[in-house]
Amino acid sequence: MLKRGILYAIADRKMGDEGILEALAAGVDMIQLREKGQTAAKYLEDARWLREQTDKTGTLFLVNDRLDIALASGADGVHLGQSDLPVQEAKRIVCMMGRPNFLIGATARTAEQARRAFEGGADYIGSGAWYETATKEDARLLSEETYLKILEATPIPNVAIGGLTPENCIRPLRLGAAGIAAAFGIFGADSVTEKVAAFRRRLAEIG
Repeated sequence: MLKRGILYAIADRKMGDEGILEALAAGVDMIQLREKGQTAAKYLEDARWLREQTDKTGTLFLVNDRLDIALASGADGVHLGQSDLPVQEAKRIVCMMGRPNFLIGATARTAEQARRAFEGGADYIGSGAWYETATKEDARLLSEETYLKILEATPIPNVAIGGLTPENCIRPLRLGAAGIAAAFGIFGADSVTEKVAAFRRRLAEIG
């Protein structure tokens, strides 16, 4: 998480296991399992499956929203939204469980949300949406001015998210994003491998 040029895939098994396995083989740095409307039992089953796959490639694995699923599946971390468990509570729980290196990411759309997440112990911030996105139809777009304020608010890495593709992701990268998170931008492609390579070329431009 300390480097720039992070490529962060956001997956749902309903997208198809073949695409997920292809993204892992193509070399994404991190992958998050984000499944909505799923029972806890099915979410845990899917998380354990993805944990097995990421163990084979050495890819960091996070679970969206659910700290309990993340811990039970042996994930490397969790990503928390504004309506999820507060970051400081999640940090307290993982430390109590002897997982001090467990990654905690947090969504922040304002500088104040970013500061609060950092003070609570977040390891990175995710901010967006940058463009209209197929995975969140009600997502509000983030202005460049607001994004710069978010970046200035904390020293931890910020990953840009929301409708990003290799063609349009240069905007947040030039402003200072540590990396790009994408769901449909990766898994909606005919060739996941080619799309990962295209993102890598873009990320290499900012070094």
